[in-house]
Amino acid sequence: MLDIDHLTEADLPGMLALSAEAGWNQTADDWRLFLDLGRVVGIRDGDGRPVASAAIMPYGRFAWISMVLVTAPMRRHGLGTKLLNHCITALRWDGIVPLLDATAAGEKVYLPLGFRPLGGITRWQGQGGPDGGSFGAVLPLEESQLPAAVALDAAVFGAPRASLLRSFRARAPHLALRLKEHGIVVARPGRLATQIGPLAASDEGAALALLRAALARATGPVFLDVPDRWTGLAAELQRRGFTIQRSFRRMALADRPPVLGDAARGFVIAGPEFG
Repeated sequence: MLDIDHLTEADLPGMLALSAEAGWNQTADDWRLFLDLGRVVGIRDGDGRPVASAAIMPYGRFAWISMVLVTAPMRRHGLGTKLLNHCITALRWDGIVPLLDATAAGEKVYLPLGFRPLGGITRWQGQGGPDGGSFGAVLPLEESQLPAAVALDAAVFGAPRASLLRSFRARAPHLALRLKEHGIVVARPGRLATQIGPLAASDEGAALALLRAALARATGPVFLDVPDRWTGLAAELQRRGFTIQRSFRRMALADRPPVLGDAARGFVIAGPEFG
């Protein structure tokens, strides 16, 4: 007991229980992305059920650490820190820079470990639905256009993530949109809300057009995570009645902050679990 194990598809119910207990938005499909593309580690109780987890999503020269979760009865015993350090050690052994998007509480844990902030991100929540706008220039992102969308996202994010974008598009094809060569947006259904992102665009005007079109096509609750520098997007969301749910701090464990992609074209992230 309390040893670190690799978690598998058989552990999916327990993993879902951990994220649901925390009030997070992930679905089974989100967890499967970590199982298929990265790795999930955890600690089990005496009955073999996961009571703590952590995930790594690799992106070549850097990787995201996320899904650090501990069930309530087992908190304050160092399990989350134990799993986090396990992930850090594994990545550093491979020469990969660990990154994560930390909550305010998490930032206090990560700073003493050597993580350094790269920038702020705000999660907005609200309702989707038509808003009286016209979106003639915004078109569906068809299967044949996915290679170009993946290339744009890779240039903006700093690494290709074709499987991630394909998964998101397959789950919410009506929310996969493009603005000719000026930008793309995808989204995915979550346990609590539709999560819009990533959104990459040539400028904030193009990003606003894609955001408005995606919100018009969405139904029910919507979450999206916007870097704090994009005040125009924040103003648009406030106009639509969105409110701030929480803030994140993007952090890297490196002597020098790594240069990722083209931040000037990244307007909505994929989510703090995926970067």
